[in-house]
Amino acid sequence: MTTKRYDIFLDDKIIGTTELEKADAPMGVVFGQIHFSTIVSGYDFFRKYCLENNIELANDYPEDKLISTRTIKNLVVRNENGVEIKGLGNQISGMDGDEFEITLEGVAYPFFGDEFPQHVKSYNDQFQDR
Repeated sequence: MTTKRYDIFLDDKIIGTTELEKADAPMGVVFGQIHFSTIVSGYDFFRKYCLENNIELANDYPEDKLISTRTIKNLVVRNENGVEIKGLGNQISGMDGDEFEITLEGVAYPFFGDEFPQHVKSYNDQFQDR
């Protein structure tokens, strides 16, 4: 199975990609590592953006360059066909020198199952051997 790549946009500008490689399928949650296009410091970039746009920070540790945001309304993820992966909220978390992750919460079914059949299968498979 080939890995899907998703484009991440902020205010209609592409900032990177993700494979949305992890999930909590029953909750309609997908998340994955961000591969930034041109951003050098994810911490500086998202901290500045959130402060300028009155977006609440869940965590902010400047000494470690670690941050996690609440929902960023203008953060959009699209699949290879340009279809937006819509959820109840999209957040960013991470630390410079490590990795950043995007989380999409509340992606509705049946879309979730259609777009992420591998995550549904993985979840269902854990109950097959019991």
